[in-house]
Amino acid sequence: MNGRARRSVPVGAVDLAVRIGPLRLRNPVLTASGTFGYGDEYAHVVDVKALGGVVTKTITLEPRSGNPPGRIVETVGGMLNSIGLENVGLERFRREKLPRLRALGATVVVSLGGETPAELERLLGLLGRERAIAGFELNFSCPNVAKGGARYWAVPRRLERTLARLRPLTKQALIAKLSPDVTSIGDLARACEQGGADGVTACNTFVGMAVDLTRLRSRLGRATGGLSGPAIKPLALARCHEVARAVRIPVIGSGGIMDARDALEYLAVGASAVQVGTATFLQPDAALRIVTGLRAALAARGIGSVREWNGVLCGEPLGEGSAAKVPSRRRTR
Repeated sequence: MNGRARRSVPVGAVDLAVRIGPLRLRNPVLTASGTFGYGDEYAHVVDVKALGGVVTKTITLEPRSGNPPGRIVETVGGMLNSIGLENVGLERFRREKLPRLRALGATVVVSLGGETPAELERLLGLLGRERAIAGFELNFSCPNVAKGGARYWAVPRRLERTLARLRPLTKQALIAKLSPDVTSIGDLARACEQGGADGVTACNTFVGMAVDLTRLRSRLGRATGGLSGPAIKPLALARCHEVARAVRIPVIGSGGIMDARDALEYLAVGASAVQVGTATFLQPDAALRIVTGLRAALAARGIGSVREWNGVLCGEPLGEGSAAKVPSRRRTR
């Protein structure tokens, strides 16, 4: 890197630890909300405590049955989903799911969803001091609900005011998950930073559509859904880069990460950590494989710590023949 001779770094010596505000992660690979259940369902095939963190399904105050079927449709290079925030609700989550995750030793990041700032305030007021929870991801970006979805939260001032109300309710990390379907995701990220967020996830799924020409209707139970998978990676990577240049708080990159190489790209453009989603549907242990692959890839480059790699391309995109430069900002705190 930077034209220097590579040093020899044993794979086992690579330090993958990162921080997102007060949240300390043993490695920068988390599962994406809605793609890994609540975390306990995968414990028989994945050592969840070996992951950087498990982001739960989005929890709402009351149980939700979600959208009508069909809810998932395969597309070229990806998939569309229209789950509609189906979840067990706050009380059952606290009673059943959280104790199981605690027993498994997972680093738990709870995704919270609300139709209004007041609902998020109630959720965080009840969960903000739970010792088993390491952080909260605020779902400001669901494309599959009519109320409290991505359009409602795509207002910088609303985000800033909401986070300012939530910040005093917990000492744990607050991470804002943003929609890519906006005019400027950088503006939204800055608003979250000003409101008190410890980090930003860039980004959620893109709104997409699939048509059944035989029945002349949407292939989903509603007109549109959220597109994820390799098809969106170039778009999501650009959003991550934009956010990383817009704020000084850490960024979590998400969108089409299927292997360690994809993760390296996100970390290079400014992410401090990444989330793995659609890949889990193909390989339940995909996130764990990426942890192993990251360590090997960094060692092969003579890099002893992932923090040396974070943001190496966070400045202006490199043109042909340019040499990589040390970034002016580090995304990891």
